[in-house]
Amino acid sequence: MAKNNLLTMHNVGIVVESLDGAISFFTELGLKLEGRATIEGEWAGRVTGLGSQQVEIAMMVTPDGHSRLELSRFLTPPTIADHRTAPVNALGYLRIMFNVGDLDETLNRLYKQGATLVGEVVQYEDVYRLCYIRGHEGLLIGLAEELGKK
Repeated sequence: MAKNNLLTMHNVGIVVESLDGAISFFTELGLKLEGRATIEGEWAGRVTGLGSQQVEIAMMVTPDGHSRLELSRFLTPPTIADHRTAPVNALGYLRIMFNVGDLDETLNRLYKQGATLVGEVVQYEDVYRLCYIRGHEGLLIGLAEELGKK
């Protein structure tokens, strides 16, 4: 019998150009800044395979304390690709989905931060109202409101 050694998911990482702008956007969404640091040194390059690197990171945490979003801004080496505005059917990591208590109220706050609706707000059966938005720097974000949970 195989053992399951997975304990939890620690975080999802997103590389951005403006760390301050990303922190502001995700704070407005409801995440809290848990910490901010510059990561560099030989050990960091061994983990990522990039060799010498210097990266500013900010760790954001959800209100329940169980999920984290690591925002990174690479100082060296520079970023070499940009997948932020890829369509929903692109290969690879695409979007992050958040449960929210009030979808309309959340959207109104995020629109003020420059967010735009990708398609439309839809209802899935009697379970969720959900949508995709383009947030800070065009990042694709999913928002879902569980119906009957207000």
